[in-house]
Amino acid sequence: MRRPRGEPGSRAPRPTEGAICAGPGESWSPSPNSMLRVLLSAQASSARLSGLLLLPPVQPYCLGPSKWGDRPPGGGSHVGPVQGLQRLLEQARSPGELLRWLGQNPTKVHAHHYLVALRRLGQLLGSQPRPPPVEQATLQDLSQLIIRNCPSFDIHTIHVCLHLAVLLGFPSDGPLVRALEQERRCRLHSKPPPSPQPVLHGGQRLEAALSCPRFLRHPQQHLIRSLAEARPEELTPQVMVLLAQHLARHRLREPQLLEAIAHFLVVQEAQLNSKVVQKLVLPFGRLNYLPLEEQFMPCLERILAREAGVAPLATVNILMSLCQLRCLPFRALRFVFSPGFINHISGTPHALIMRRYLSLLDTAVELELPGYRGPRLPQRQQVPIFPQPLITDRARCKYSHKDIVAEGLRQLLGEEKYRQDLTVPPGYCTDFLLCVSSSGAVLPVRTQDPFLPYPPRSSSVVLTLRERWHFCRDGRVLLGSRALRERHLGLMGYQLLPLPFEELESQRGLPQLKSYLRQKLQALGLRWGPEGG
Repeated sequence: MRRPRGEPGSRAPRPTEGAICAGPGESWSPSPNSMLRVLLSAQASSARLSGLLLLPPVQPYCLGPSKWGDRPPGGGSHVGPVQGLQRLLEQARSPGELLRWLGQNPTKVHAHHYLVALRRLGQLLGSQPRPPPVEQATLQDLSQLIIRNCPSFDIHTIHVCLHLAVLLGFPSDGPLVRALEQERRCRLHSKPPPSPQPVLHGGQRLEAALSCPRFLRHPQQHLIRSLAEARPEELTPQVMVLLAQHLARHRLREPQLLEAIAHFLVVQEAQLNSKVVQKLVLPFGRLNYLPLEEQFMPCLERILAREAGVAPLATVNILMSLCQLRCLPFRALRFVFSPGFINHISGTPHALIMRRYLSLLDTAVELELPGYRGPRLPQRQQVPIFPQPLITDRARCKYSHKDIVAEGLRQLLGEEKYRQDLTVPPGYCTDFLLCVSSSGAVLPVRTQDPFLPYPPRSSSVVLTLRERWHFCRDGRVLLGSRALRERHLGLMGYQLLPLPFEELESQRGLPQLKSYLRQKLQALGLRWGPEGG
């Protein structure tokens, strides 16, 4: 800091040097060694005094934007034109008047007003060569006001108030400086103490484990440990539904957990309705896992017989999961294909999705249940099952190998000899489809229609991508929907050529990929080009 003019030998004292506090009943004046005495001896103007305090002169906040924008520092609201509390503080003629304006307007006082008051106090004391003494009560009341409100100050306001208080001669061990210093340290260094961890019981522990941030890295260990520690009465339907949803969502084919869900479903059969059962059964179909629990299928058949007419959508959802497991019960099929059930769902909000599911169930009956003799879905009610690529594939298209495989086929076969994303009856979207003659020659695909007729007029080869997300996590088991699609396409007469993601990822560049595709197609006996016709 620069030395004040007028006293060549003077120096700026340290903030904690020479501060004296008046005792009870005594008047207060700056201590001989305080910074304020040095400043007063310089006969500085108000602007000069503010400059020596390392702070800009007090200006109305309404006179233009500042680095705090339209709001004054300290978190206070905009005061408005000069006719506000700030003007009253700036024009106060005594320390007592400063205190009066602050005390009479508690709802209008904001953090920055205390900065204005402290600066004005310095100006009042610096306006006369021999400043009048300040009453101890006035000083204490001003200190108490700042102490009481400093927890609401921001860190900038706390720093400035602390600096001003020390420069004005407030003692370093006094209540004001101690309170401001404590707030400063709390803002800068202290961390909130860790909240005590509640004691969790079995069911609560399982719910906490399902929400654990490390779930994706070590999910099975968390869940198995929590499930093992839970008592049977703590495993409520809500907890088991949460567990089933986690397994399905994250593709976790964990036999111990799936068997626990199956056992819970059998034990709690009487207390469960079909809307809960559809959520408990979901992971079995999605993860392509048929539990070892002997009563699993008989239990579901009884629930379907009891609840089929109550919750139609839940009933069809349960049958969809069982369709992926190739365990469709004839009695439930007769019910959902009955004219009464079909007429009942026609006017519901879920009519379209249920017609798609019933169309898939009808296809499964035709392809996989030759012994079924009950009603079927009428032709006029049938709709394409999946008229476009699945949502998962569309969401992860930027990670898929489909584009580079398409380019490899284009350069290898030509654009006319394959089709991408064609939908074949009953509504399965194929990745790539080739038409092949009886001699193995790859033929041009003449149709531009995204839907092909059924049955196919010529032999067809379907190249199906097996991406990483088409499998259960950390395993080689296809998800139920992918396995069902490939199974039905094979039963309909299409020749499948799987392209696993491991093999696709090992290809380095388009030339190597073309060589890989050539070997795959030739292994099926396919020919193309001039020699292939």
